[in-house]
Order: sequence, then structure tokens, then C-alpha cells
Amino acid sequence: MTKAEQARLTKWRLKVLRHASEVTQNVARTCRYFGISRKSFHKWQSRYAEHGEAGLCDRPRTPLRSPRATLSEVVSKILYLRQHYHFGPGKIADYLRRFHRVSVAKATVHRILEKHGMSKLPASQKYRRHNKRWQRYEKQQPGHRLQMDVKFLERIPGTQKRLYQFTAIDGCTRIRVLKIYDSRSPLPSR
Repeated sequence: MTKAEQARLTKWRLKVLRHASEVTQNVARTCRYFGISRKSFHKWQSRYAEHGEAGLCDRPRTPLRSPRATLSEVVSKILYLRQHYHFGPGKIADYLRRFHRVSVAKATVHRILEKHGMSKLPASQKYRRHNKRWQRYEKQQPGHRLQMDVKFLERIPGTQKRLYQFTAIDGCTRIRVLKIYDSRSPLPSR
């Protein structure tokens, strides 16, 4: 419920209470007129007497304590395993059962992850099979394999020259060398 709706509801309840005390001086008639139960009227009346207008607001319906709630230590372990190891609900439940002797259902783990906004991993963190993971191309000796790339650069304003960037990367050490030339071939033409 938004603040505006809450304020509207509080104002309406105050109107009901004032109508009973100022207009009809009869609780039963007021309740019939507004279509509410006498039990609700008396509840609002006692709250208004005790807390003023703030007592007419709706109170949260959540219980003050939940004796069967998952322990905060277990929740923190679940979140840690998700953040650092990217385990799914089933794997987290198995891990907790095996290494911490804590029995938690997969559905409970999933609900906790959803509550904390961690139910779906970003695409960059999803598990990939070992044979499909990205592997860096590497050679054992420096200078054995060289990767070269040529890139066209934008013209410098006010000039007619085209420039080309040549990049060379060593396959072992990953050292990069950059040079800029005004022709596509770095070697002079014969």
C-alpha cells in the first residue's frame, strides 16, 4: 500500500470515528451507515485513543517472531556459497548437509536466494562445462608464435592522410607492440 493510499485510509477511519461521536452518537448506526463491523469500529476507536491518528494506520501483518525460520548463520552460508562458488540450490543443500551437518531443502535454499535477489546468476558467471570453457592460446617459448592485427584509424581533422595501427602480440609473454603507419604495409614498396 502506498503512502497516499495509507493516508486516505487513515483519513476515512478518522471520519468514521468523528461521525459516530458528532453526528449520530450511536455506534451501531454509524457502522451500518459506513458498512463496517462494530468490532472494527471499536478496534479503531481504542487505537485512536491510545496512539492518536497514527493508530489508525494499518499495522504490518507479518509475525513478530518466526520460530521455524532459517537461522541467520545458515542464510549467510547459503549466500556465501552462491556468491563465491556459484552453486545452485541443490548443490548448496548437499554441501550444507555434507560439510556442516545442516539439513535444508532445495526449495528453502531457492526461496532464500530469491529473497536476496540471487536466484539467477549473470551470464558471465554461469557454469560452463570444462570442454566448452574458454582457453587462452599459449606457446611455450617467447617469439615462437606471433599474433598480428591491422586496424584502420580515423583521419586526423584537417589532413588527408589515412593511418593504420599495427599490433603484434607474443603468444607466450603477451607483450604487445603498437606502431602506426600511413600505409597498409609496414614495409616500403619496391
